[in-house]
This record gives sequence, C-alpha cells and structure tokens, in this order.
Amino acid sequence: MKHKIIMERLNCIIIDDNEIDRLTVLSFAKKFPNLNILGTFSDSRDALKAIESSAVDVLFLDIDMAELTGVELRKKVKHVPACIFITSHPEYAVESFELETLDFIVKPLKFDRFEKTMTRIIHFFEMKNKANLFESSIGGDVIYIKEGHDQIKLKLHEILYLEALKDYTLVVTSQKRHCVLSSIGHLLKEGSFRSFIRIHRSFAVQKQFINKINTHEIVLHNDLAIPIGRSFKENLKLLL
Repeated sequence: MKHKIIMERLNCIIIDDNEIDRLTVLSFAKKFPNLNILGTFSDSRDALKAIESSAVDVLFLDIDMAELTGVELRKKVKHVPACIFITSHPEYAVESFELETLDFIVKPLKFDRFEKTMTRIIHFFEMKNKANLFESSIGGDVIYIKEGHDQIKLKLHEILYLEALKDYTLVVTSQKRHCVLSSIGHLLKEGSFRSFIRIHRSFAVQKQFINKINTHEIVLHNDLAIPIGRSFKENLKLLL
C-alpha cells in the first residue's frame, strides 16, 4: 500500500512495557516512510531522557506502566506536538484528552486502526506546517492573516467563533476556516477580539451571534451548537 508522505519526516518514539505490543506498534510504524523512529522503550523513565535530548514530533505511548505512567510522562513532555495513547484501559480516555492527546487507541491494536491514526497525524502536521500567521489588526474591525505570500483581510464582525488547536487557532466565518499561528488565549487578549467571549477551553464565540444559551451549549444564529465548558459558565452569566 502506498502511503502519503508529508514534506518532512516526523521523529517518533514508541513506549510500552509490553514487548509484544511494543513490537506491534514498531512493525506498523515502519510501514510509513514519513515516520523516523528514534527509538522504542519499555521504561518510561528512559524514554523521558531520550525525549529531553531529542526533537520528538510524535509519541506512541502506553498508559499503564510502572514507576512513571503514560499520563504522568505526557504531563512532563507536553511540548511534543502529537501524543497517541495506546492502552488496554479505555477509562483513561477523558483524562488523556485533557493532555492535548491527538488520538486514543484501545488495545489490541489493529493495522487499520493505526492507519487511521496516521491519517490524523499527517493532517495535523500539514495544518501545522501550513498555518497562517496572524499579522495585525487595523481600524478596529479588520485583521490581516497571512496565507502563503498573500495577506487576507478579514472583517472581525464576520467571524463566528474561534477554535483552539494547541498553539494555533481556527478563525471561522460563514464562508471559510482560517488557521492562525497564535493561541486562542493570546488572540482574546488583543483589543480587536473584545467582542468575543470564551465559553470553553477550546472555543470563543462572538457575542452578537449567540441565539440561545442552553445548559451545556450555546447555539449561534446559523444553528451551530458550541459546547460550554464547566469552568467557563461564569463568563456567560454576564450575558444573562
């Protein structure tokens, strides 16, 4: 099978204290030429040393390991862009996604499931590599976004919502989604975005487009539902 190769190879590390599972991930990873396997580890503490001394793009990581669990390891190396948990414990799913997990796979690992994960990894890094830069704002209602060598002018009042993607933010209008190299928290500190309200760790919406506020979500004028994070409900009380 021919797999899509992105512009540059991604450095990856495989960590699992079960030898059969570790070798399974290794055999699958070798089928993808865009993965550069830096090493495999049965001990998460040894893996931590390797990660700290290398530029790692992708972690394939078990959770239930002695001394240092996969979750604990991920907390120490959150600078690694993509983390894929592969585990026999589905109950860790919620906790893992709070650590900016790109994917969560329940063992036994099958190749078709691994292949879907690779598609997610490729799309994630393609978006990361092609991300537009947030340039500047002028006149109070206009921002410029870099797309390649061009500058695209966006009217702030046409932006429906912002969606966080780690160090990037999707700027969503009714016509198009733009990706900017700036965190959602940083954007919301800009004076130009004062009409937006943060309603979730990953979302901020423009107040004027809110049509309805329910217990767990807000609905925009175009009937698009956006979830409300528990810790952000206080922000909405200011609107009620």
